[in-house]
Amino acid sequence: MTRFGDGLALGPDLGAAARTAVEKALAPLTAPPDLVCVFVSAEDPAAVEEAGRAAMAAAGGAVVLGCSADGVIGGGHGIEEASAVSAWAAVLPGARVEAFRLETLKAEDRLIVVGMPEGWPDDVVGVLLADPYTFPVDAFVERSGEAMPGLPLVGGMAGGPGQGSVRLFADGEMFEDGAVGVVLGGSVAATTVVSQGARPVGPDMVVTRAEDNVLYELAGTPALEKLEHIVLGLTEEEQDLAGQGLLIGVAMDEYADEHERGDFLVRGVVDADADTGALVIGDVVEVGRTVRFQVRDAGAAEADLTALLERFDLAPVEGALLFSCNGRGRAMFDDSDHDARVVNGAFGPAGVGGFFAAGEIGPVAGRNHVHGFTAAILAFGPEEGEADESGEAGEADEAGTGGAEDGAP
Repeated sequence: MTRFGDGLALGPDLGAAARTAVEKALAPLTAPPDLVCVFVSAEDPAAVEEAGRAAMAAAGGAVVLGCSADGVIGGGHGIEEASAVSAWAAVLPGARVEAFRLETLKAEDRLIVVGMPEGWPDDVVGVLLADPYTFPVDAFVERSGEAMPGLPLVGGMAGGPGQGSVRLFADGEMFEDGAVGVVLGGSVAATTVVSQGARPVGPDMVVTRAEDNVLYELAGTPALEKLEHIVLGLTEEEQDLAGQGLLIGVAMDEYADEHERGDFLVRGVVDADADTGALVIGDVVEVGRTVRFQVRDAGAAEADLTALLERFDLAPVEGALLFSCNGRGRAMFDDSDHDARVVNGAFGPAGVGGFFAAGEIGPVAGRNHVHGFTAAILAFGPEEGEADESGEAGEADEAGTGGAEDGAP
């Protein structure tokens, strides 16, 4: 039984392209789909709307989720800077597919997010697509564990040339702001992978003085002074990479003997204060945590993604959604196909669809985060009954997720 399919179509007539992409995604299925995801790359929001409505009509009775994007992934390829539509379809018998729409309301000095569906004990995973211009993505995702305990979120920020250009669609409706998504529950075998694509440089260090997202001391030394000392000891290539965008990794397991590539939650170093010797980073880090500086290049990104997929233990993978950073296409690799090619090579004949996101959403070490320059993957395996009969599916926990979840070893 073929339960997943993907399709890709290009051309200036995005309505026709959307219908073609959906038809391609549905063609291999042996039953009507329960969920169809559609991603549209175009500069004109009106053209995106036309494509979204055409896709929702072509998908029949399936729940449809989608958005505008900086590029799309489907048919084994990535497409950037061109008008294109990617569609992905899934047959999920025994699953609960619940679409939702999130909005923000102002309450005195804060924003309140409304619209999340009521949680159920058998919820497995949520897919979230958000407008980065109007929705507080970082704050919502970082605190999502409070509203949805234990529910992994995977997805990305929709693309568009500016505020008002993003389009989101869910379950027959079109939106210009906020966020949309689906919660999958019931009989679903799924797991997540987040490939951050960075490699550590310099030594592990303990944070000895910090406040919020400002690091004042690392290993008892002013943070900026420590950084300068480490950079001087790097190779010329590593110094060049650090100059292009230095990162810092927060160790996920404080009790590990060593921390290497893939053992960190990677965040950016966004500023330095020469007067105080402090570094400002893209996350809050508590005193006592272990950190290590990081750099990113194409080789590290490919090695990280390949290694994570090699130890993936949900097998066989029948379908997957891929949310790849819009900085990982031709900006990082030789072509736009790289992540799609690696994922397809690892999973074999699986239906793989997705888009190039303006920020990726995925869990690391059991907590949901917003990332940059990552590849976030939601992979689906055989249903529980099929897995028991074939003996081929990897073990999953009671919630239906397992394997290489969170990109952790």
